[in-house]
Amino acid sequence: MTLEECFELGFIVKPHGLKGQMVTQLDVDDASTYDRLKTVYVALAASPNKLTAYSIERVNPQAGQRVLLKLRGIERIEEAEPLRGSKLWLPLAELPPLADHQFYFHDVIGFQVVDEKEGELGVVENFYEFPQQDVLAMRYQGQEVLLPVVDELVSHADMEAKKLFVNMPEGLLDIYMNPGAHKNPNAD
Repeated sequence: MTLEECFELGFIVKPHGLKGQMVTQLDVDDASTYDRLKTVYVALAASPNKLTAYSIERVNPQAGQRVLLKLRGIERIEEAEPLRGSKLWLPLAELPPLADHQFYFHDVIGFQVVDEKEGELGVVENFYEFPQQDVLAMRYQGQEVLLPVVDELVSHADMEAKKLFVNMPEGLLDIYMNPGAHKNPNAD
């Protein structure tokens, strides 16, 4: 299994107790969706490009996105401690199905961005996950333009046409194309 065949599920925060359980943080909307996991792939912090498969003994969802995880073969805190900070991965085939017009970020990389007023703008290059919100990065006239990923701005994706439809906020492109022209007159 390679990283390209997987998606990042989350990471191991720290050991929990003395018998090999670990606190994990999942990067998902609903951690209980994964309470029946049988296998997870771990990328150690020391070798982040190498995946090791672990069978799962137990998954106990906690508050929010936290999950207590017990991996088969990890029986003591001394065995769990080296896994601290390691990323957890699952095969892309295990992604839960989405509702119509929803998409996974990795699915729309390379899609043409189409604004309802301006038409075709550029190509989706990346997504950045910030604590406040996720943002889409696209290339527009040689500049990277960031657009918050919220329902009001990102409408839907046409998977067959490879197009992502957006409602670009008024003036956002101008800010990127003419950065000096939009200085705050109240700034020092």
